[in-house]
Amino acid sequence: MNESITTTTNHFTGCAILAAIGAKLQQLDVLSPIRKRVQIRQKTIKHTPLDKLMDAFISLLAGAHGLVEINSRLRADPGLQRAFGRTSCAEQSVVQETLSACAEENVLQVHQALDEIYRAQSQGFHHDYQAAFQLLDVDLTGMPCGPKAAFATRGYFAGLYHRRGRQLGRVLATQYEEVVVDQLFAGNVQLIKALQPLVETAETTLQLDDAKRRRTIIRVDAGAGTEDDLNWLLSRGYEVMAKEYSGRRITRLSQTVKEWVQDPTWSERSFGWVSEEAAGYVRPMRRIAVRCRRRDGTFAYGILMCSLSIEQVLPLLGWEASQAPDPTAVLLAYVTFYDQRGGGIETSFKGDKQGLGLT
Repeated sequence: MNESITTTTNHFTGCAILAAIGAKLQQLDVLSPIRKRVQIRQKTIKHTPLDKLMDAFISLLAGAHGLVEINSRLRADPGLQRAFGRTSCAEQSVVQETLSACAEENVLQVHQALDEIYRAQSQGFHHDYQAAFQLLDVDLTGMPCGPKAAFATRGYFAGLYHRRGRQLGRVLATQYEEVVVDQLFAGNVQLIKALQPLVETAETTLQLDDAKRRRTIIRVDAGAGTEDDLNWLLSRGYEVMAKEYSGRRITRLSQTVKEWVQDPTWSERSFGWVSEEAAGYVRPMRRIAVRCRRRDGTFAYGILMCSLSIEQVLPLLGWEASQAPDPTAVLLAYVTFYDQRGGGIETSFKGDKQGLGLT
């Protein structure tokens, strides 16, 4: 009897969870739109241009802060390569050459492919607008970078002075924790300038028609709280939850509050209705002044603005409709709905900066 010998090659990786994600992406063939749409004009010697894009993508998911880390994070990890369907990994300088060879048309092709992937795989795109509102958070976050990077300009970056960088604009389908749009802007761009292009891009990705926009809430902070920005959103049919942009207007409107109500969940905060009519908006708006006590005993003020009725806000929070007649509960509901930005887009930014090393 002849002896038969079976040789088995085992590959081990320190990125077991990421490897499982890679295997699932392979099984579902999620990235096929990129293979079909993206055509980079570069010769293939050992690895195709799309193979090298895949190597950059895997390295990003593995926590690489730059392409230079491809060799240490991916090339040295054959198990992770196999999980994503790669039999080997390109050298980092070769991957950089492929990215440098990409033209503007390739960027457009990638955007189109990502839209196709999102529409096929996401919960946000298949949201039931008749059953419930779609909630979209919109914001910017600072991304310090070197002076030679695209869009690198001096701008505001928290805790960093005289730094150059870019701003990452994001639209988040908050109920599903899904990024609908990520778009880079110059470092000196603020949300007041980025809001409209971000929302328009989200409209394309989500294919928002008039009926869907009327069932969509845009939630923004003070960076997009101008009358012009909010009226633009309101005129397109959106519901809005926002914070006032103008410091002078905040001071003036806070003085019109007739009764301050203590926040039952935070002893240092109180709120009250702005008694001055919101006459500058194309649709009715409810305005609430919020004040928080500083360490020196003085107050910091803000004005929240919302186009939703309390009957619409309570279900979004999961609160009982029976709380609508309670004046304190009504005020707290509007303030809580704005506060939830902290667990939405702000958490999304922090998670990506920590987990993906975006900065």
